[in-house]
Amino acid sequence: MLDIPIIIINFKTYKEATGDNALKLAKACENAAAKEGVSIAAAVQACDICRVAEGVSIPVLAQHVDSISFGRNTGFILPECVKDAGAKGTLLNHSEHKLEHGVLESSVKVAKECGLAVVACATDSEDAKRISAMGPDFIAVEPPELIGGEVSVSDARPEIISDSVRAVKEINPNIRVLCGAGIKNREDVKKAVELGAEGVLVASGVVVCEDHEKAVVELARGLKRQE
Repeated sequence: MLDIPIIIINFKTYKEATGDNALKLAKACENAAAKEGVSIAAAVQACDICRVAEGVSIPVLAQHVDSISFGRNTGFILPECVKDAGAKGTLLNHSEHKLEHGVLESSVKVAKECGLAVVACATDSEDAKRISAMGPDFIAVEPPELIGGEVSVSDARPEIISDSVRAVKEINPNIRVLCGAGIKNREDVKKAVELGAEGVLVASGVVVCEDHEKAVVELARGLKRQE
């Protein structure tokens, strides 16, 4: 469903990635994926899933779903609804939308039962280890203090990546480990891969750039195997 290595672009709620702009950004990601031959996915707001999924061929993810089923759940996001809109997976437990342990476990379960790939976010290696037991498809390790900053996790806290990969793989070798926070260029991505990551989760490093396609291509070139 989601090939690795992979770059997941989190559109968040930036103006540059909302509504019609979400589709424009997704098309830039699609162009970069085709140009560089790498796997790229877009995590968009719930209201933009349908328009983006219908407009591009790259996988589209929901930024969140709730641990609910059909029924009386006003204001919540139903996993089946985002899947029907075209989402292939979902982010869960991002530092900007943290979930209690039991809620996260239940959310992973209902999302996977619905057929969505689950990318669960963790703050460090210990958090990644706890989440591994829940069985998500991916764990994205992002130290909150580095998100949106000028220094990448692969430079500032490289041990978080290597320790998380080791901790996760010891519990479930089938879980893919990604990293994020401050990732902005090919060297950041290359270092992350060298440390064992199987891709990256990025946001502002792409979304707020003037040339979106150029920014994604730059990241993609760090993801590709070096000759």
